[in-house]
Amino acid sequence: MWHFRLWDVQDVAVFLSITLYMCYLAGAISIHSPQRSLTRSVQDDAFFSVDVTCSEVPTIQWTFMSGAVSRSIGTWQPGVYTNITVDYVNRVQAFDNGSMGLSDLRLQDAGYYVVTVTESAGSSKDAGFVLKVNEVIYEDLQYLSVSALALACLAGLLMLAMWLLDKAYRKLVAWRRRKQMPEADATELQRL
Repeated sequence: MWHFRLWDVQDVAVFLSITLYMCYLAGAISIHSPQRSLTRSVQDDAFFSVDVTCSEVPTIQWTFMSGAVSRSIGTWQPGVYTNITVDYVNRVQAFDNGSMGLSDLRLQDAGYYVVTVTESAGSSKDAGFVLKVNEVIYEDLQYLSVSALALACLAGLLMLAMWLLDKAYRKLVAWRRRKQMPEADATELQRL
């Protein structure tokens, strides 16, 4: 016959507290984001939307990486301080939930953005975003289409003027011919 040892209350309490503590450590920092890839045009704004949950007040740091370039954008603690680097001071808006807004995009802003959330205990978690910045081509196409339309209207007006001048010229020539013809006089018949 099998003998089962029943756990006493202390064993169960220790087991549950260890399990809860492990679950707490595993889920201490979470970063949620609805979109990890953004495509914007030059001079547009980009909003890197994240929702950071943490058991303590986190330190949020954003970093830009592209090729061999890696530079810090800013570091802040929600409600405590905000430190944006000089390169981004007029273009970055920091939010308490960890999100970051970047305004007046340039072509060199295209790259990989990393948000690092760190707790005071030392644990941290990262999330990455890809930003693609397109050059604004539609303004050139708009200028070209407006120019082509203006030239087409000008060409239409010139063709209309040429047609009217041709009609006037033909009427003038016909009038001159009629004027040069001798008038039809009544001719008297003479007796023979």
